Amino acid sequence: MAAPSPLFKVRGLTKVYGEGAAAVRAIRGIDLDIAAAEIVVMLGPSGSGKSTFLNIVGGLDEATSGEVLFRDRALTSMSARELTRYRREHVGFVFQFYNLIPSLTARENVAVVTEIAKAPMPPEEALHLVGLGDRLDHFPAQLSGGEQQRVAIARAIAKRPEVLLCDEPTGALDSKTGVVVLEAIAAANAELSTTVAVITHNAAIGAMADRVVHFADGRIAAINENRARAAPSTISW
Repeated sequence: MAAPSPLFKVRGLTKVYGEGAAAVRAIRGIDLDIAAAEIVVMLGPSGSGKSTFLNIVGGLDEATSGEVLFRDRALTSMSARELTRYRREHVGFVFQFYNLIPSLTARENVAVVTEIAKAPMPPEEALHLVGLGDRLDHFPAQLSGGEQQRVAIARAIAKRPEVLLCDEPTGALDSKTGVVVLEAIAAANAELSTTVAVITHNAAIGAMADRVVHFADGRIAAINENRARAAPSTISW
């Protein structure tokens, strides 16, 4: 039996910002396949191309050259309207800063997304999944940093995305709170079979992944495969 097609197939991907002598080559020819329901952790120093790669895969930025296929559909050939639809229907984003609306409760912040999604889960269900079933009607100012980040994860997964892209989701958190946030991300993968990509500077987080992709100077320097995923609670920071 033939192996299933990867969820993402990236070939010869490049990204250049600017022109001439001032040009910055953020990505220099990347090839990578990402499987459905896989957890991938991306490591590398600042400026190594991780965030640029994630933004192109997420439809937030355009490649200079190369190809990104999502379920055999070329993101790199899509119009701006098609990319907007792709992001809305298939991708959830989690960033280092939570971007919650201060005047809305946790439930209402999640509902902002569910109101425009095709087949969302109820906001309450999404918040329960990340362990915030008892904080539904709290405002962001009444929540800790870790709780706010879990609201952001609930908002991202409430539309049942096929892909969850996380850029430094624990970067502003202490290690104990970071573990709780990583547990929420792992729960989304386990419960929804969501493909997860996590950018981090913390190499220890790689233990929770199926594969760890190391970026350097706009290229993939190495890929390490874990025999088994570690539970976030067992990761030593």
